[in-house]
Amino acid sequence: MEQVADVVIIGGGVIGLSIAYHLGQRKAGRIVLLEKGQLGEGSTSRCVGGIRSQFSTEINIRFSLESMKTFERFEEEFGINPEFRKIGYLFLATTTSEMEVFKENIKLQKGFHVPVEWMDADAIRKQWPYLKMDDILGGTFCARDGYAGPSEVLSGFVGGAKRAGVKIYEGTEAKEILVDQGRVMGVRTSEAEISSPVVVNAGGPYASLIGEMAGLRVPVKPLRRQVFVTAPFHLTNRIFPLTIDFHRGWYFRQEVDGLLLSGPLDKEPSFNTSSDYEAMVEASENAIYRVPALEKARIARGWAGLYEISPDNHAILGKVPCLEGFILANGFSGHGFQHSPAVGKVISELIIEGKATTIDISSLSIDRFERGNLILEPMTAFKE
Repeated sequence: MEQVADVVIIGGGVIGLSIAYHLGQRKAGRIVLLEKGQLGEGSTSRCVGGIRSQFSTEINIRFSLESMKTFERFEEEFGINPEFRKIGYLFLATTTSEMEVFKENIKLQKGFHVPVEWMDADAIRKQWPYLKMDDILGGTFCARDGYAGPSEVLSGFVGGAKRAGVKIYEGTEAKEILVDQGRVMGVRTSEAEISSPVVVNAGGPYASLIGEMAGLRVPVKPLRRQVFVTAPFHLTNRIFPLTIDFHRGWYFRQEVDGLLLSGPLDKEPSFNTSSDYEAMVEASENAIYRVPALEKARIARGWAGLYEISPDNHAILGKVPCLEGFILANGFSGHGFQHSPAVGKVISELIIEGKATTIDISSLSIDRFERGNLILEPMTAFKE
């Protein structure tokens, strides 16, 4: 194992690997990535791969648009097909307040040239007749949104990072972050001590535990989200969008020859990644309510993953004022996979140039919570 590094990244999910790849591409020196288990075995392998630009804050839209550039040229850049399927995202509004917020969101999104449109209930009914429409007032649709394969994207970043000379160590857990007089000095693992002036916390739902190693409080909590997949089920002979019943916090889309249904998001933090019967029942009830034909579908399997939730459902990115050399890339609140290309780019800029230039990330600094400058959304953020 390397004993000296220019940057040590803790966390081998899609965020950590994207950062490693971008640093390697820019020849940032000796880059070491530590993963306590297998690469991508945490949240990355358990996410559903949603990619969208329909966000209600400017900073998230900017991250989506920048990341979309990478997803669209992914195979050219990495030699791997990311399985990016542009099936569209359809957000359904069932209350007047939701409808008003959605229409305001469209104004913001169109300011960034996002090809989003408002659809009234009649248009939705005509386009997707399998939906129960009694309570739907309208919705927003963007045909450019969709989903990609998390394992394919991760593999692309892994291969790119290795080709760029990044040293990746699986089964190697960071045990301690070495600090001296307000400055990061390195990382101690169970096998070695690595001297480094820069350490990146890319620990996903474990971000707060990694922060504690450096004597810091990183306000990220892990929340379990369950998803379920039906046995082969034919709904329509046309491609249909990833459809979100915003009021219920439920969504569904095609998954090979079955359907993927979202289950509940836990209210209390935990590292539990098991799926349970009650969640399956809730997912099924939401599915049958919105798509009555799904009464005949059968749940074949399910799994759970962990979101890394920040206090305002936005990422925590950048330097820590009180600890030189410690960089945060945490708190993505369900949007980490889809924003990973842009995150890797801006964090590499921050480390090499001292400032992120592609996107201004100053609003995502951890000290916003102390200042009371939370990034507030019109309604609670939707999480894929």
